[in-house]
Amino acid sequence: MKFLIATNNEDKLKEIRHILAQFGIEGISLKEAGVTSKPEETGATFEDNARIKALSGMEATGLPTVADDSGLMVEALHGAPGVYSARYAGENATDSDRINKLLYEMRDVPAGARDAKFVCAICCAFPDGNIINAHGECEGSIAFAPQGKGGFGYDPIFIEKTTGKSFALLAGEEKDRLSHRGKALAQFAKLLHKRFGA
Repeated sequence: MKFLIATNNEDKLKEIRHILAQFGIEGISLKEAGVTSKPEETGATFEDNARIKALSGMEATGLPTVADDSGLMVEALHGAPGVYSARYAGENATDSDRINKLLYEMRDVPAGARDAKFVCAICCAFPDGNIINAHGECEGSIAFAPQGKGGFGYDPIFIEKTTGKSFALLAGEEKDRLSHRGKALAQFAKLLHKRFGA
């Protein structure tokens, strides 16, 4: 089974491809499929943006297309950065820029009031018009400083609730199992099996 993975983020592509492979699904990238168009993520929710990207990829290639939209929601910041997680520190900001901005915004927030969650919405658009949606969340808190060099995005400052470790300190398989994206993809795989009778 072949799916287009509608992302240009190499880290995210690798993570999604790795998880999909466990379910016998071959994920091909936008680059491998020759897709250069990039839809505007104008949705108000993660679900909206995932759907925009999935439909765009499916229309461009004719392949079932899986897209995710994910981000970090911090309670003390009223849910920010939310759908703007990737653009939180500006369009061309680095992961370090985003982390530094978030830590600055959180500078006066004490321990015990730094709750946060990662949210992932997955949408798969099929050429026959069907849509599969899946959702995953991972609870945790925001560290006072980065911990670890692994992962990407906000991983070094997100302390996963059950392990007490930052995502950047977790091994790949453990992160896959605990992460918002891992949970959403596991749910997505079950829905796929249901659809195809596997």
